[in-house]
Amino acid sequence: MFQRHEPAFKNCEDERVSASFQSKIVSLSELLSAVKAARQAGESVVQCHGCFDIVHPGHIRYLEFARQQGDVLIVSLTGDSDISKGDQRPYIPQELRAENLAALMFVDFVYVTPDPTAVEVLGQVKPDVYVKGREYEHSNDAGFLAEKNVVEGYGGRIIFSSGEIVFSSTDLIERVGARPETESHRLNFVCRRYRITAERIQETLERFRDLHVLVVGDVVIDRYVLCDTLGVASESPMISLVERDGHSYVGGAAIVARHLAALGAHAFLLTAGGEDKQTEMVTDVLGAEGIEAHLIESRAGIVEKTRYLADDSKLFKVDRGQRHPLDTVSERRAALILEQQSKIADAVIFCDFGYGMITEGLLGRVSPTLRHNVRVLSADVSGGRAGLPGFKNFDLLCPTEREVRTMLNDFSSGLSSVAWHIMDKTQVRHLFVTLEKRGMVVFERRSQQRGSPEWSNRLRSEQLPSFADHAVDRLGCGDALLAAATLSLAAGEDLMRAAYLGNAAAALELAMLGNRPVEFETLQEWLGNRRELAPKMHEREPAYASS
Repeated sequence: MFQRHEPAFKNCEDERVSASFQSKIVSLSELLSAVKAARQAGESVVQCHGCFDIVHPGHIRYLEFARQQGDVLIVSLTGDSDISKGDQRPYIPQELRAENLAALMFVDFVYVTPDPTAVEVLGQVKPDVYVKGREYEHSNDAGFLAEKNVVEGYGGRIIFSSGEIVFSSTDLIERVGARPETESHRLNFVCRRYRITAERIQETLERFRDLHVLVVGDVVIDRYVLCDTLGVASESPMISLVERDGHSYVGGAAIVARHLAALGAHAFLLTAGGEDKQTEMVTDVLGAEGIEAHLIESRAGIVEKTRYLADDSKLFKVDRGQRHPLDTVSERRAALILEQQSKIADAVIFCDFGYGMITEGLLGRVSPTLRHNVRVLSADVSGGRAGLPGFKNFDLLCPTEREVRTMLNDFSSGLSSVAWHIMDKTQVRHLFVTLEKRGMVVFERRSQQRGSPEWSNRLRSEQLPSFADHAVDRLGCGDALLAAATLSLAAGEDLMRAAYLGNAAAALELAMLGNRPVEFETLQEWLGNRRELAPKMHEREPAYASS
């Protein structure tokens, strides 16, 4: 007879309990072998499928009901990258969700599927009974209808559970909120899943030193005016300030180049300037940091953004500078410089702040040559006048959630849907959407082969929580992320390790007041203290195979 697993609750030692749970979590080949043995023993097979983000009483009743319909109960589980229920879902990583289900005595096997629905695994397992919740009884959901066609096609039956108790994992998660210990667990599992280790990260950092990166975009002077508050002015109800001190930082596209140089790479900046003192300041700062730059004289001066702070809180911002698009002569000169520099560049980064350095004509001239010459093309935008959709066929875009929603005029759809539309519009390979204090979501295509059916299919996604312990100043976090992530990709690193390093650089930038570059030694030391990179997290391969 086919032997089912004994209930794990009979064990009293933690290691034996853990081993019992692990033995229920199987790969596809192990699952098919177990199903074959069950059928040879004359036993019937029942299958359930879902996310099971938080296992609540409704899930328990549903699974108990399913177990009563046959002899062996299989629960297939949607993997993390295929859940599209919001930017913070899944709340529980797939490894822990699998363990939660395996701990239930009436569940025999748990399988984490790499697909968004159960269609593929149903076609291979061919359970006698497929159990769904009562809410699917009259559903026109495309995923469920495809599952139904498969089950009925091989002669199986679909039964809907009683649904006596109704809970929503989404509602429960919203009530509970994000907890630090859960974020820590999630990050540990992400590092294990994608083999993000201290040794591998260190190897990547060392490769930064051999890279040449070309940066294109507007330079911005970020001026901070530090003030003391006197209260409310006497002549009208407005705050009264006394200017105490001030600092100016060379930002915009220049801070991306400064991040690259501070992280060890060779940076070249192509931008626009004038004959003002601000342009001289930019030239002096870049020269002191070893950054080669070419400033095309096509405008009166550099854009300046002044922020007024009291007790480190930003009160308001004043922008000085107008949009000055490159004229045809300057555009042609910029294109020649870009094409020449691209011959030795490992990556090109476009930073569009909306002040005219990056034009549609310039992108049209240089994109084919850059795509041919350079390994990695990445871009980011800032401000309402910048144009993300203009960056066609790039390797990486790093917008904020607000930016992508504004560009699509879509403030209600799920983030996965918004990401799909922006990736379809730009045909970009990878997309990082930053969520401020909630971290970032990494979106990746299922195939990197253009023209493949998988190229335009549903995206894979993974969320990384913010690494910052505290926030001092959000200015420049996206620039730090863009620089570190692009360097990682140019160094031959995979997407999730690039995302991890970009997220780390953003966390360090967040802890500094003002737009200052993240230094190589600072990042290296910070990474050395990260618990999720500790060797003990990677002593063995994860036991949660999905194929």
